Amino acid sequence: MNTKTKAYLRSLETEFGESSNAIRVELNRLEEAGMLSSEIQGNKKFFQANEGHPLFHEIHNIVKKHLGFDTIIDQVISNLGDIDEVYVTGSLAKGIDSPIIDLLLIGEVKKEYLLHLIEKSEQMISRKIRYIVYDRNGYEKLGKDAFEVQPLLIWKNEQ
Repeated sequence: MNTKTKAYLRSLETEFGESSNAIRVELNRLEEAGMLSSEIQGNKKFFQANEGHPLFHEIHNIVKKHLGFDTIIDQVISNLGDIDEVYVTGSLAKGIDSPIIDLLLIGEVKKEYLLHLIEKSEQMISRKIRYIVYDRNGYEKLGKDAFEVQPLLIWKNEQ
């Protein structure tokens, strides 16, 4: 998961419990495809993820989901309060990239914790995050026509 990690053939053989030849074949394929970069240090060839590859970020996101980061998101949201749903609104809901992320949270929110999370997130992603919080009744009173663009559901409490 750490994109700065470097590894060499024998360490990967030990980690994965596979033959060095099978690992070498895959490493060479990934390097030829540009997914990995390599450098030689002494008599060892070290491999590392190529963050410059056009598909790097998409693949990285798939790996995070596979490893259970969706569970971490559930835990963060549970610490945030009694949240029913989280939506993206504004430009991103239209599918247009924007330096501003507009979020709509439905439920009871611990605002101090939310502000802490937003501050940390803004620093990590270099984007501004705006938010609106409604309780369930307030959101239902708004109706679907209250938004210029239909909000995009990104998380829902399934309990």
